[in-house]
Amino acid sequence: MPRAAWSAKRERQYAHIKQGLLQRRTTGSEAEEIAARTVNKVRAQEGEAAQASAASLDDLSPSRRGGLRSHEGAQGRTHRQLYEEARAKGIEGRSSMNKAQLERALAR
Repeated sequence: MPRAAWSAKRERQYAHIKQGLLQRRTTGSEAEEIAARTVNKVRAQEGEAAQASAASLDDLSPSRRGGLRSHEGAQGRTHRQLYEEARAKGIEGRSSMNKAQLERALAR
């Protein structure tokens, strides 16, 4: 139980996600982190969290996103996440960059 504020439903959701990740041979600590992030994102989207980031609220739900992207493999961070990181680092011209260009600019 990572968070005391989680409901019984969120605890079950966390355990289910973690178990699935462990069955796919994900390390224990990585499985815990991914499960906690997923549950916290769902909580934010459903208004259960005290604070939520704009990226969490605007993005697809984890269950929908997984269904859409499950056959494409890991795609890394989203364009919005890359853009926000570029903004934080003060990279010029970021508003006209696509995802690949943002990734290259951040890698420098």
